[in-house]
Amino acid sequence: MANRTVIDLFCGAGGLSEGFRQAGFHVLAGNDFFEAAGETFALTHREATFLPGPIQNHSTRDFLKAAGLRSGELDVLVGGPPCQGFSVYNHQRGLHDERSSLYREYLRIVEGLKPRWVVLENVTGMTSAGGGAAVLAIKQGLEALGYVVKEKILRAEEYGVPQERRRIVFVGNRIGKPVEFPDRTHGEGRIPFVNIRDAIDDLPKVGNGEGLELQSYRFEPRSDFQAAMRAGSNAVLNHTAGKLSRVNLERLKHIPQGGSWRDIPHDLLPEGMKRAKRSDHTKRYGRLSWEGLASTILTKCDPHWGAYFHPDQDRTLTVREAARLQSFPDWFVFQGSRTDQYTQVGNAVPPLLGKAVANAILLSEIGTEVERTLEAAE
Repeated sequence: MANRTVIDLFCGAGGLSEGFRQAGFHVLAGNDFFEAAGETFALTHREATFLPGPIQNHSTRDFLKAAGLRSGELDVLVGGPPCQGFSVYNHQRGLHDERSSLYREYLRIVEGLKPRWVVLENVTGMTSAGGGAAVLAIKQGLEALGYVVKEKILRAEEYGVPQERRRIVFVGNRIGKPVEFPDRTHGEGRIPFVNIRDAIDDLPKVGNGEGLELQSYRFEPRSDFQAAMRAGSNAVLNHTAGKLSRVNLERLKHIPQGGSWRDIPHDLLPEGMKRAKRSDHTKRYGRLSWEGLASTILTKCDPHWGAYFHPDQDRTLTVREAARLQSFPDWFVFQGSRTDQYTQVGNAVPPLLGKAVANAILLSEIGTEVERTLEAAE
């Protein structure tokens, strides 16, 4: 697999392709309809051609031309079709949501490109929406095109990402290689999880609603993770805090590290939460703990959605902090409005999770080649 190649569909800012690039792959092209994400992808994947607009507007010939390849020459096609239709945060989720059927566009491109390997990721809600019909449809669709496919739910924190995040990942190939998923590297009996302190405490302090476009680090890296994220960067960008309202600042005063809405006096709670059971909404208005993991980074670091208050600064997470918790390197600068930037970060596959999947593919390729060499020698 010399000059290993990748095309990224529904690429967003490019978290999955960044992981493959870190594993040694060459990213040749990407597509997304989200304009700001496309700007980010184009600036951070200068070796790739970005094809803007809905995937329905692009033929397989468009992708082959952009990549400079012929059908059958691409090593890996990766992609994450928009997942809102399957998300656990969408209480009306199911196959009736038109966003749930974009995997068919992925299959259309697979049929035309005929990559050696395919990787498709999505939210775990896919396994229950429609009774798991989408999982079955994806597998059957890929198998009909000649691919042996397996799927598995991967936990991002088990691959060095400082965040509790679950994704279902499909991996397959049409070349007779074994389909394997990456071995866990972090957790019990392995390398300790990367906690919040390891991830972000070197970033500059900022106040509520404050921050400069270009800032210096607080101190030298204090963890291997910080050193890795800072490689290639000499300053901090995308590090401005959103402005909390007066009432949210008052609520925040009552929330300790690891605390949540339960710590807020009843008269300060939002009206809709005054009637909530204490067993509900467990992470709303949560303050992160230095020694813990982040909860899933979503498209908004809104305290009404989860634990997005900084451990000891009275504010919500900045885009850069959210990006660190997703394992994006600091040189990876997000474009568009701050709202657009949060959306790009929250929608992304953590690069370190993508890298683990890419390395598993490489091991499968190398392992079978080594076996054949040994067999020939015998």
